[in-house]
Amino acid sequence: MKQGREGARWQADGALVLLCVFWGATFVVVKDALSFADPFTFLTLRFAVGAAVLAPLAGRRMFEPGTLKKGSLLAVLLFLCFALQTVGLTDTTPSRAAFLTGLNVLFVPLLSVVLLRRLPRWGTTVGVVLAAVGLYALTRPTEALARPGAVGGLSLGDWLSVGCAVTYAGHILLTERFASRDGVRGLVAVQLAGVALLSALCLPFVERKLEWTPPLWGAVLVCGVFASALAIGIQTWGQARTTAVRAALIFALEPVFASVYSVAVGREVLGAREWGGGALILVGVLFSELGPVVWDGWRSRVRTPAA
Repeated sequence: MKQGREGARWQADGALVLLCVFWGATFVVVKDALSFADPFTFLTLRFAVGAAVLAPLAGRRMFEPGTLKKGSLLAVLLFLCFALQTVGLTDTTPSRAAFLTGLNVLFVPLLSVVLLRRLPRWGTTVGVVLAAVGLYALTRPTEALARPGAVGGLSLGDWLSVGCAVTYAGHILLTERFASRDGVRGLVAVQLAGVALLSALCLPFVERKLEWTPPLWGAVLVCGVFASALAIGIQTWGQARTTAVRAALIFALEPVFASVYSVAVGREVLGAREWGGGALILVGVLFSELGPVVWDGWRSRVRTPAA
């Protein structure tokens, strides 16, 4: 039984790593799409497409009272993640936003202790610390100073990015709690529809922009079908088989893969510090996965008396 649970956890962790690879690659796609549409129009289109694809597959399960209630709560948190990050970028630099948003790798274990009274394993804790230090080195948040009028050294955009990290941490924790109790398709379909609706409700209050071009169409389809419907479905499936803290640690790999892809397509050049930060995040994830296994194996060998 224990081996079966461990096997399922390893499969879930592997699926989440592959998910980070894909999400990292779509970062450039989304950035290009925002040249042709404002953020809330793009979010409305993206999640509407995702909901349209997944809703027929979810069927009646999408409208069960429990699924609607839990999916709606997750949808609000997911929408807040995107909205806070998008608005925050107007008042801070991308590197600072990336670092502050990535702090969810620290907020998840903290909220897990406070709300769920659950302490992470020692290997996961060490991995989280290594990933946080690596994230700082990778994103270089100190290269741009906070603007005048900042509170506590952080601008309004910085604080909104921190809010994004907190809400995303809440989304990760609740996904772990709800995923094992409700069908994945129904739960994800409600989230996608909810984010599309909330994004559309914001359109009257923002400056809208929409230019129908092939790059925008491609971005909407790729992000709606694959980066939303399929990806969030995989996230929900994976978190039903692993812990929220481990999931948050694995998600710290996303900026690493985004940076690698950006370098590969010639969008930016990384120095030794950035590569070192990415390597440290990778070491943190590997330590979380393998550290306790190696330690337990070594202890068992020490305790076993020689023949």
